[in-house]
Amino acid sequence: MTDLFHETPDNPVPQNASGGFLQGRDGKRFRFARFEATTRPLNGCVVVLPGRNECIEKYFETVRDLQKRGFGAVCLDWRGQGASDRLIRNPLRGYVKSFNDYASDLDQLFQDVVLPDCRGPYYVLAHSTGALVALLAAPSLVNRVSRMVLVAPFLALPNRRPSMNTVRRVTALLTMMGLGRLYAAGGAEPTQTAPFDTNKLTSDPERYRRNVALYEAFPQLAQGGPTVRWVRAAAVAITRVTRPDFMAANRIPTLIVGAGADEVVSTRAVEWYARHLRLGSLVVIDGARHEILQEADLYREQLFAAFDAFIPASGET
Repeated sequence: MTDLFHETPDNPVPQNASGGFLQGRDGKRFRFARFEATTRPLNGCVVVLPGRNECIEKYFETVRDLQKRGFGAVCLDWRGQGASDRLIRNPLRGYVKSFNDYASDLDQLFQDVVLPDCRGPYYVLAHSTGALVALLAAPSLVNRVSRMVLVAPFLALPNRRPSMNTVRRVTALLTMMGLGRLYAAGGAEPTQTAPFDTNKLTSDPERYRRNVALYEAFPQLAQGGPTVRWVRAAAVAITRVTRPDFMAANRIPTLIVGAGADEVVSTRAVEWYARHLRLGSLVVIDGARHEILQEADLYREQLFAAFDAFIPASGET
């Protein structure tokens, strides 16, 4: 497995790791990892869905937390990022044609890895873009997944400026003009890492440095900003999952966790969505920044307390 996973001194590969690559229905390969639980009793399997510009390695600590709770875990690199196949000539640009492609890869992950190789029941723990994909895929997950925990889901930009409807219209026009592979406004290729004091992701300096060291040691896992086409695809997906009929049809009990100090996605939109979801519950962690699973223990422990209360048998070992 040493060739499949990348570790640093501060971020070792969890125990009981295996994995490989799956070929999507359009021929694109994406990487997956499977981790067996390290304690008993066995409580099922958690499918961990990263956000944009993240990779499996960034969730090694989270996997160990799940293993200690008696859960196996499965994680993937979304197509176009991490060690999965990149989708356009410039591999650093965040690109996808449609979030339906992500949902299709998730469906294949369940068919080829989760259902045949992992002991249920099955749960989803998803962050940001991964949470948006989980919502989009909910119709196909309803008979597979018992519960979902969605952390800081990407449902709108902070302060609602501009609105996602405006973003969708503008990016659709730019895509029609042949500009879909250009970086969206503010996007750029990865350069020297921003100082900790200016980051919007976490207030924890050690976890921030650990993640920076990961990408510095393995730059092939990194990615730059999103392209116009990626933003358009996200806006289309958000429009779909926020339709009243789509929300009413979601029958998976869902805990939505918002970050009180989020400057990446709109916590107001997260709160609105949870209130209007038929089987939705909401926890907002005051003071937490966007990447709660990479946050300081003060915030991270609140997230796992909510997880333990929501997921049956969690936290009993």
